Amino acid sequence: MSRVLVAGIGNIFLGDDGFGVEVVNRLDPAALPATVDVVDYGIRGVHLAYELLDGRHHTLIMVDAMPVDGPPGTLAVVEVDVDGPGDEGPMPVNGHGMHPQAVLDLLRGLGGEVRRVLVVGCAPAAIDELMGLTAPVAAVVEDAVRLVTELACQVAADLAVPGTGQADTECADA
Repeated sequence: MSRVLVAGIGNIFLGDDGFGVEVVNRLDPAALPATVDVVDYGIRGVHLAYELLDGRHHTLIMVDAMPVDGPPGTLAVVEVDVDGPGDEGPMPVNGHGMHPQAVLDLLRGLGGEVRRVLVVGCAPAAIDELMGLTAPVAAVVEDAVRLVTELACQVAADLAVPGTGQADTECADA
């Protein structure tokens, strides 16, 4: 239970909603500790919930477009209350369009848990039927890649237990 999962969330057919997918696809696995898994879940929130059921991951870092204070392209890191209910109450299961809280609600409903959830979010300019990110969101993708890499490295280092022979938790210089 000392692993970290970085999950890209979003729909690439809805403009800036594809932000999370774009960021995780640009992450360099060689720059991350061996205890960090990176997966593009896109719109497959049910798969993400089932991935977390086995209990291997202590921390989930979701990367997604989300409302944050500031203009489009503003980045934010938010820690989610994993014990609290979703703001919208119980959500119906929709495997192709689950928002992050719905994924956590489904995970809890299935009897699973994750101890810590962080969301690296970006304020979208447009979530419309269009391919590709808008200019303000595209302009911060590399900043988001650096932010996610640094965050994943820090979380992995915090979870490392000295003297346990745990796999590499050091980050490569990016």
